[in-house]
Amino acid sequence: MPQVEKNNEREKRIRSEIVVDAYGPEEQAISWYYYLQDTMQFPFTAICISKRRSSPLKVDTTVEVVGMAPEDDCEREMYVEIAWEGDTLAVPLMQLEAPDADPPTQQAIADWHYWVERGYEFG
Repeated sequence: MPQVEKNNEREKRIRSEIVVDAYGPEEQAISWYYYLQDTMQFPFTAICISKRRSSPLKVDTTVEVVGMAPEDDCEREMYVEIAWEGDTLAVPLMQLEAPDADPPTQQAIADWHYWVERGYEFG
């Protein structure tokens, strides 16, 4: 069961701007990847909102998002790269919110969160 209520405006944007003409899981993943890469303005500051076993981030940790992770890493989930201990680290975008980012970046992140929280999957 979806974790969030259906939002018709967001649904329309996702269907007509993001996954339009994407017919299989791979095409949908690529569509999402390029939508996020082209819409989010890097770098931006983000806050960790959830813990993941595969990520070292703790809730309320502030990080600098420097770009999208390589396309190959985003075939099942969207990852962004953060500055981490003098290097870069890929973390799931679902872990992050960016309340101080520009509006297009905030909307792109919210679109991805909505997609996942509605239970949608590639394919």
